[in-house]
Amino acid sequence: MKAIAINSFGGPEVVECVELPEPKVGPDAVLVRVKAVGVNPVDREIREGGPAAVFDVVFPVVPGWDLAGVVERVGPSVTEYRAGDEVIGCVRKDWVQHGTYAELVAAPVRTLARKPAALSWAQAGGLPLAGLTAYQGVHGALAPRPGETVLIHAAAGGVGSLASQLAVATGARVIGTAGPHNHAYLRGLGVEPVAHGEGLVARVRELAPEGVDAAFDLVGGAALAASRELVADPARIVSTTDPAVRGFGGRYLFARPDAADLAALAALADAGRLTVNVAATFPLAQAASAQQLNAEGRTRGKIVLTVD
Repeated sequence: MKAIAINSFGGPEVVECVELPEPKVGPDAVLVRVKAVGVNPVDREIREGGPAAVFDVVFPVVPGWDLAGVVERVGPSVTEYRAGDEVIGCVRKDWVQHGTYAELVAAPVRTLARKPAALSWAQAGGLPLAGLTAYQGVHGALAPRPGETVLIHAAAGGVGSLASQLAVATGARVIGTAGPHNHAYLRGLGVEPVAHGEGLVARVRELAPEGVDAAFDLVGGAALAASRELVADPARIVSTTDPAVRGFGGRYLFARPDAADLAALAALADAGRLTVNVAATFPLAQAASAQQLNAEGRTRGKIVLTVD
């Protein structure tokens, strides 16, 4: 099968398109023929060696945690799926080796849910990790109530745009930071946009003089510091990028694969309450270019690899 792999840590030059054996399928796993793969910052971080501090890494490494595809066959104990089922998955394992940048992926059933019919393959491929991060941050950690005000940093990005939709759907008022070119997009999601950067606290207080009830930080650093000034209860500050949040009573979030949460996201998509904006698609062979675009941090929504 065709796959993208790296044999050492480094820059885009270490990314290769290779032929690898078809993966083995365990008793509680299914073999998925991949249609689309979401590109996430962690994919580039794996390539550069960052996660090696917390995950065992076995070369050659196939990057990628997201997928959308069709079940080819199932392991002997699997009753949840059958060949031909369309699925999405956040197929993160306990070590880094067998990722989803490939034509075929062996995925444990605990990492999968049925693909939402309302989403295209590209949209479905971009949903799992970003969607789980947004869902577990908004519904699991912040739990906004109707009428509360939530601040979301980088609200137009892959995670931020999904978190914005989820927070709006709870009945909360959502203020989102983004560059001016993304303000109209955020208004279309029901979000009140503010420019990020210096002076952010003052700009947010122009909209919410008493501050906000909760903040979802997808940036870290100055954005997290601004959240501390704007949120009265630090327990209602969640960051996905800066573990320093724990030092003042907030929560650091590292999204977990969860079949029930994926199914909830799929149901929201099919109900018309959640969609995935695909900023760009690349063929699998151009994975390095897709990672470079993702690293720029300027895209609106998700970057996705398509697999023929």
